[in-house]
Amino acid sequence: MADLPQTVAGVGLEDHDTTVATWGDPRIVLRCGVDKPSALEPTSRCDVINDVGWFAEQIEEGWRFTTIGRAGNIEVSVPAMYAPEADALVDLSTAVKKMPVVRPCQ
Repeated sequence: MADLPQTVAGVGLEDHDTTVATWGDPRIVLRCGVDKPSALEPTSRCDVINDVGWFAEQIEEGWRFTTIGRAGNIEVSVPAMYAPEADALVDLSTAVKKMPVVRPCQ
């Protein structure tokens, strides 16, 4: 959490603790230590952004991205007003890459 950027998708860091960080309003929310998404299957698409694999799910208010293949799961919810929502992952990738790779995207 100490390595998270001060800005994501052009908006400043609002708050963070040991497991959650938020940027902007509406909030971009990063959560550490989440469960594997129920929709994630071995055949699910894995999008790689700056060497980090992500599972993407469209949600009512935007997109939710969850890391794939890292030691522990990180979830990032990005409201549609920050479209393209995946751009937030570019800003977060340096910090996320510090988590060990267990199994890279294939």
